[in-house]
Parts: sequence; C-alpha cells; structure tokens
Amino acid sequence: MSALSRHTEVPLLVADWQADVTQLLDERHLVAWSEVPARRTQFAVSLAQFLGSQHDTEVCVFYGQFITDMETFCAQLERAIAGPPLERRLHGPRGAVSLMRSRCGFRGRPETKYRFFIWHDADVLLRKDHVLFGQVVDAIAGVAAEAEYVSDDMLLLTRAVFVGSPMLDIYYDDTRGQFRRWFAASGEEPFWQVVTGIKSPPFMKYRIDKLGT
Repeated sequence: MSALSRHTEVPLLVADWQADVTQLLDERHLVAWSEVPARRTQFAVSLAQFLGSQHDTEVCVFYGQFITDMETFCAQLERAIAGPPLERRLHGPRGAVSLMRSRCGFRGRPETKYRFFIWHDADVLLRKDHVLFGQVVDAIAGVAAEAEYVSDDMLLLTRAVFVGSPMLDIYYDDTRGQFRRWFAASGEEPFWQVVTGIKSPPFMKYRIDKLGT
C-alpha cells in the first residue's frame, strides 16, 4: 500500500491506496482519523471518487461541518438519497432510518448493490451532541446489519466511513460509544441487537497519517 506524503504543508495522497482501504470495508465500517485536516479531506474525497467508479455502487457524501443537530443531518441525508421529504427524526415511517432502508431504482439500470456513506468532519456532531452522534451512528450501522442479515430483499450492502479528527479515535476507544456497542435507552435492550441478533456493530479504526506504513 502506498503512503501519505510526509510533507505536512502539502499533504498529497500518493496513488493506489484506495483499493486496499476498500477491502477493509468488506466486513466493517471504518473510523478514519488524522491530526491534519487536509489529509482528512483528501482521504475522504479520493475514497469517495474511487468507490463511485465501481459498478452497482452508490456513494452518499455527508459534509459534517454543516451537521450539528437532527435537522441538519436529515437535510444532508435527503440530499444524498432520493426519496420523500423527511420528518426530522430517526425512526418512524418518514424518518431517517426509513430513507436509509430504501433503494432508488431507475428504469433500464440494475439496482444498486453497494451503498457507501462518506462522512467528512464527523467529529463536528460528536463535539456538538455526542448522544445524537451515537444515535445516528447506531442507526446507520443498524440499517446496514438489517439489510445484510435480516432482510429478504435483494442485498444492499451498506458501509460507512467516518472521517475526522483524533476525537473520533478517542470516541472509538470508549466502550460506551456506538462504534463499540449498540445504543440502548436506560433499562432497555439495544434495538438493533434485538433486530439483527448481532452483539455489537462492526467497526474498525484507521489512522490516515500512517497510511501505507
């Protein structure tokens, strides 16, 4: 795998790393972090372009600097996946989960088989509202697990890449966070664990600064 340039003022990504990172998404969602904002941006943009070039693949990009609450998350989501206007909530027939479950088809074209969420600056929402961030992470991972292991429909393999600052690394290491466990209200069983039978959401972390080392 190729490495990132060590020049921090012009942190250009060297070619041919994208396929290796994509392989990591076969089984897990990715938490990619770096101390250098420009590296994070180039990583996310280049990976999104590579994934978008693959057959039967849909790439949904979230611009996290504009996501600070449920309203702004839903506004980004409804610009990424075609569907009816969303109620500003996660669950319910017109909530975010319902839209993430849907698959948009076009006449004369095969249905999408792969959907990737690329979330730039994911730590912005984490800093603003860590509880909501956890619930959104939980919903994305839950919808992905449901489609893969429970649904009888044609498989839509969904993976998410959360890109951001070292704060994502810290959150990943917190066993109470939703990179490590399903969200559950006090005294309740985790919804997605009950639905899918999977003990915990499948995530791995990835330090962009050591790409190729």
